Amino acid sequence: MNPTRRTFLKTSLAASATAALSLRGADGTGSTGAPREFYELRAYRLKPGAATAQLDHYLEAALIPALGKRGLGPVGAFTELEVDKKAGTSKPKVGTAEAPAVLWLLITHPNLDSFIGVAADLNTDAAVQAAGRDYLLTPKASPAYTRVDSWLLRAFAGMPKLAVPAFSKTKVATRVFEMRDYESHSEERALNKMAMFDDGEIEVMRDLGMAPLFFGQAVAGPNLPHLRYITCAPDLTSHLANWKKFGPDPRWVKMKEEPRYKDNTSKNTARFLVPTPYSQL
Repeated sequence: MNPTRRTFLKTSLAASATAALSLRGADGTGSTGAPREFYELRAYRLKPGAATAQLDHYLEAALIPALGKRGLGPVGAFTELEVDKKAGTSKPKVGTAEAPAVLWLLITHPNLDSFIGVAADLNTDAAVQAAGRDYLLTPKASPAYTRVDSWLLRAFAGMPKLAVPAFSKTKVATRVFEMRDYESHSEERALNKMAMFDDGEIEVMRDLGMAPLFFGQAVAGPNLPHLRYITCAPDLTSHLANWKKFGPDPRWVKMKEEPRYKDNTSKNTARFLVPTPYSQL
C-alpha cells in the first residue's frame, strides 16, 4: 500500500474511532505495560439453505494460511449453537431469512498498521487469489454469503492480549465458546462498564475458570457504543457450571451493587459458538 495512503487511512480511522467512543487507556498499553492488541471480528451472514463449502474452503485454504504467513494467528472461525441451558444440550443454529446463520471470524492484530495494511496486501497476493479463486469470482446468482458485518475492537487494559487456554490449543473436540456484547446508552456509561471489568470483573472470571479469551472495546462497527468478549470451556457442561458460579460470587455481588456502576449496560446479547474444523482456536 502507498505509504501516504496508509497514513491517511490510519489517521482517519483513529479520528473516527475517537469521535465515536473515547479510547480507555489512550497510551496504547495495558495495566501490565504490554501493548494492547486489536481484534478484527467479521460476521459472514449466510443465505438460508445455501452451501457453505465455498466460503469454508476460502477461509481454510486461502485466507487463514495467508494471515499466518504475515504472523497473524491463531485465527478463530466459529458457527453458532442453540443451547438449552436447563437441559445442558446444544444443536447447530439454523438460519432463517429474518435471522440468518452466521460464520464468525476473529483475527488478532498487534496494531492499527496491521489491520489496515494486511487487507491491502491480501488483495494483491497471488497465492490468495489462486487458492480463493472460486470464492472471489463467485457469480451474482450464487454468492458465498449475503453480506459481511465487521467490527474493530481494542483490547482492554486489564487484558491486553488474547489468552488461549490449553483445551483450545490442543483442539479438544467438545470445546465451546460464548461471545457476549454489552451495549450502553452513552459513551460515558460504556467506558464505565469497561472500567468495571478492568477493576475486578475480569479477575473474578479468571478465578472461576471461565477462561476469557479476550475483552474488546468496539471502536468501529455497528451498534456503538459497546464492548465484546468471549469466554470458553472444554465442554458445554463445564461452561454452564462456571457461569452459575459467577452470579453468586461475593466479589461480583458487591461490585454490581456499587452506585458508580449503575445503568452501565442497556442490552446484553449472548451467542454460543462452536469452532469450525479449520479454526485455530
